[in-house]
Amino acid sequence: MAPAREHLVWDWNGTLLNDLNLVVSATNVALAGAAGPAVTAEEHRTQFRRPVADYYAEVLGRALDADEFGRLDKLFHDAYRLGLASCELAADAPQALRAWPGSQSLLSMWFHEELVPVVDGHGLTTHFRRVDGLRGTLGGDRKAAHLARHLAELGVDGRSAVLIGDSIDDAEAADSVGARCVLYTGGFTDTVRLRASGWPVADTLTEAVEVATQLA
Repeated sequence: MAPAREHLVWDWNGTLLNDLNLVVSATNVALAGAAGPAVTAEEHRTQFRRPVADYYAEVLGRALDADEFGRLDKLFHDAYRLGLASCELAADAPQALRAWPGSQSLLSMWFHEELVPVVDGHGLTTHFRRVDGLRGTLGGDRKAAHLARHLAELGVDGRSAVLIGDSIDDAEAADSVGARCVLYTGGFTDTVRLRASGWPVADTLTEAVEVATQLA
């Protein structure tokens, strides 16, 4: 019998942090660096996926080599940093964090050394057993391997965990470690895509926690 699901892993960007507009703006800076078109928020929510290099290739209509992706990734992150201070938490993030009855942690694909002070600045650090961001200098990869390391550092069996995130990649990462996932419609992914995935979907973070509690 699988263990009870007592640990909740939160996604950050597009989930607890309401940064969709900034992400779209920074994406357009990156695309402009490759003479690409600008995308709207809805186009981004419909098309975005990981690896990000594949998403850029689709929008640009051509493949990118590693050097070009590295250049566009730097353009994105430089533009993102400039606007990060203006981003607020999702409206019900504090209530949702208080509602979960078990332990919690945070896993982001934003750079770790920049993530930690931002999370702390929002007054959230005490909610989490562990906060992990991306270790390295290049973003855009998929989340599965990062989630496996995150849970291993916590000593948490994936089968006892549930993840709340806003992308299909979050759900696939959860599935890869035997965890469940609740997908939040207020982030980076179009609601139709999320509902078509077959994973539980919630329109608010408090609802996502209610669903996650039922899965536990």
